[in-house]
Amino acid sequence: MAVVEIENTRVLYLEDEAALIERPDQANDLIGDAWGHEATAIAIPVGRLHPEFFRLGSGLAGEITQKLVNYRILCAVIGDLSPSLEQSSALRDYVWESNRGNSVWFLADRAELEAKLAALPR
Repeated sequence: MAVVEIENTRVLYLEDEAALIERPDQANDLIGDAWGHEATAIAIPVGRLHPEFFRLGSGLAGEITQKLVNYRILCAVIGDLSPSLEQSSALRDYVWESNRGNSVWFLADRAELEAKLAALPR
């Protein structure tokens, strides 16, 4: 894990190579890690998320992101989602809607995260 300050936001970057996030209760660990590093945002690499996360019917994405939102921790999923987006119009809609808000984002890379954070109202 690494913590960086971007536009007055402390972002906890999860490492690419580690255990998959595959259960809703793992959101508690993410919250604890964020609090432990005084971060208000978490950047999660796409590869850290179990494929069920991207199958909205499983409920995994909703449960994990809702818990982070409830604790006011911005969740940024970073990486290439195109394979999952090609398979699901519901996921495309969810990503589009999420990216319009300020709680859950699906972004290609760190530069896109920096741009989104810079655009937040202060």
